[in-house]
Amino acid sequence: MLMQFNNTRKHFASDNYSGVHPAFMQALHTANQGHVAAYGDDYFTHELQRLIKQHFGEQARGYPVFNGTGANVLGLQCLLPRWGAIICPSTAHIHTDESNAPQVVGGCKLMLVESPDGKLTPELIAKEAYGFGNEHRSQPAVVYISQATECGTCYTLDELSNLADATHRYGMKLFVDGARLSNAVCHLQTDFHTMITKTGVDMVSLGGTKNGMMFGECLIDVTGNTGDELRYLRKMSMQTASKMRYISAQLITLLEDELYRTLATHSNAMAMYLSQQLSVLSGVEICYPVEANSVFVRLPDGVADTVRQSFAFYDWGGDGMARLMCSFDTTQQDVDALVSAIKQAM
Repeated sequence: MLMQFNNTRKHFASDNYSGVHPAFMQALHTANQGHVAAYGDDYFTHELQRLIKQHFGEQARGYPVFNGTGANVLGLQCLLPRWGAIICPSTAHIHTDESNAPQVVGGCKLMLVESPDGKLTPELIAKEAYGFGNEHRSQPAVVYISQATECGTCYTLDELSNLADATHRYGMKLFVDGARLSNAVCHLQTDFHTMITKTGVDMVSLGGTKNGMMFGECLIDVTGNTGDELRYLRKMSMQTASKMRYISAQLITLLEDELYRTLATHSNAMAMYLSQQLSVLSGVEICYPVEANSVFVRLPDGVADTVRQSFAFYDWGGDGMARLMCSFDTTQQDVDALVSAIKQAM
């Protein structure tokens, strides 16, 4: 029997810490009816494909997977020849937060590029986009970015288009880690088709768990050019869910009636409110533009350790920076309580 517990403590460490939005709980309940075919041959997964095409274009094909690391590794595996390499920012999630999975499971070599704000540019990828045809050098084949980035910044539509154009001129593919894609879409007041399909992105992972789902992400082949490769690789990579309907039902709920937009707009707004409250405090530095649902901040010496006794959050980068993350269920009262604790510690 599960023990009862009362957890009223609010966390600003990660949007993964939040619970599950009731709509996704209802989706799981709806999917939990009777017996259906396994491994994606079910109503929910077929319906999800219709919505993927609606939001990402007629050529797009979606592949539900268990988690974000699985989506990234699987997608990069598919785009990358065995002798290829990935150009990515030094802050990239596949470099800093996914253990050795890209290298060991995906067989990926990473070419790291320093970036002041987590974003790549055509000029920055040019630093590693050389040596084509040289058998002694790994061949750059994929450019990996996050939208929103690990610094909480967002590529504009023009920046994405320019990056995609430059990537394709080199004969490479552009992969977007979209763990917080919904937050970026809301920040730019656009939609998935405009942000991803029209700008020339080749493949994207659509995040769910950071936007209120219980589990699951969706890897999307935007161009449809990979054929059935992703189906085979997904099984090889242990990302093929036997009861896939439970992932698909949640993703349907995320996309249907644009629930993703409602939830991400709220978490973005709470991050902006938090940054506004902190920016007026003497000695507090906001480190990056607040464009999604995270606030990167430097607090006066000793303040973070004191506040951490009541609120959870992550140190970031080893130079005194902290990351404060807002979720779909963060309230203004939660933010006010955190800011009050920071003021008291100062």
